[in-house]
Amino acid sequence: MIVEQISVFLENKAGRLMEVTRTLSEAQVNIRALSLADTSDFGILRLIVDDTDKAQSVLKEKGFTIGKTGVVAVEVGDHPGGLQAILEVFESAGVNVEYMYAFVQKNSENATLIFRLDRTETALEELQNHHINVLSVEKVCGSK
Repeated sequence: MIVEQISVFLENKAGRLMEVTRTLSEAQVNIRALSLADTSDFGILRLIVDDTDKAQSVLKEKGFTIGKTGVVAVEVGDHPGGLQAILEVFESAGVNVEYMYAFVQKNSENATLIFRLDRTETALEELQNHHINVLSVEKVCGSK
């Protein structure tokens, strides 16, 4: 299952991140996971939200440059070696991890890892073959 992620391109200046969070808050869009990477000139804010279309619309209205990407959300036991087991599956299938980030779900003993992969369909097939729990968007975001 592929989860939609929004990428927001931000000027690297004070207050830009807060403009995004304020816009989403006012639109009643819940952020479930995020990652922020920066350079000296700009940053890329990657978000998993509970209403991708609404988030994209309100952010575009405010002048933000937005992209959408398919990512894979994997539930992993929160113990030493949990990530290693997933990476071994990818390596054996020849799948490259372009980037990843993690978060913890409420009331869960597991972590959720978000992966951007170069061969998503192959990765999904291999994860299923190894009985690794791939999460749907509903599981990641919760139902509205």
